[in-house]
Amino acid sequence: MTYTPPPWIALARASWTWRGAARPAFAVAPGPGQESVWDYPRPPIVVTDARRVIVRCGAAIVADSRGAMRLLETSHPPTWYLPRADVDAARIRPSSRAGSFCEWKGQASYLEVVGDDHEIAAAAWSYERPIDDAFTDLAGAVAFHATELECTVDGERVRPQPGGFYGGWITSELVGPWKGEPGSGGW
Repeated sequence: MTYTPPPWIALARASWTWRGAARPAFAVAPGPGQESVWDYPRPPIVVTDARRVIVRCGAAIVADSRGAMRLLETSHPPTWYLPRADVDAARIRPSSRAGSFCEWKGQASYLEVVGDDHEIAAAAWSYERPIDDAFTDLAGAVAFHATELECTVDGERVRPQPGGFYGGWITSELVGPWKGEPGSGGW
């Protein structure tokens, strides 16, 4: 079934200037083995990634996966979604924080992350029922903010996307600049 967005979502989708068709002059050109976030498309796409992803809250392993999915969207470092089966169910629980809404994926549900001796409010999220068919693979998968958690991809500790709102993970193969940095509001 093809999703037809209501006018307000169609307007939000149409408002983006950069759509991955051409890299802007201010973007860093990727070197060998690198990816430019400016080459990612808009609307975003979901790609599978077999690298090992581990998420820790203190010493506790919250998730361990080789079945991750990366959401690639122009100007953003990838957001990594892990299958719910690869997340320790005892380490996450529903958050009281109201979920945000994405014009591509729909309503997010936030999750608390529970370590051995502390918990982190709204440190993860999921789209239980994505609104667009292009994102049905993400249904129930969990994404984690790397700000207070230790998240690694094949042993490399990721850096969180700047700005606090977005959940992208920055790894050494990426070049930007990325959404969330000062002055990036119009991207």
